[in-house]
Amino acid sequence: MPKMKTKSAAKKRFKLTSTGKIKRASAYRSHILTSKSRKRKRKLRLGGLVAKTDAKAIREMLAK
Repeated sequence: MPKMKTKSAAKKRFKLTSTGKIKRASAYRSHILTSKSRKRKRKLRLGGLVAKTDAKAIREMLAK
């Protein structure tokens, strides 16, 4: 059986932490930034962790 390929889209968007959790960036920070407050844009710089319900599917996309 051949190896599973990593999905390129997932590879660009997610990183694994050393404990095995999946990091992600915040959404809504790519355009129309003039209508968003300074505080909101600053908070969007911070990333987060993927929810446990989605983690299994993303781990399969990353083939890990």
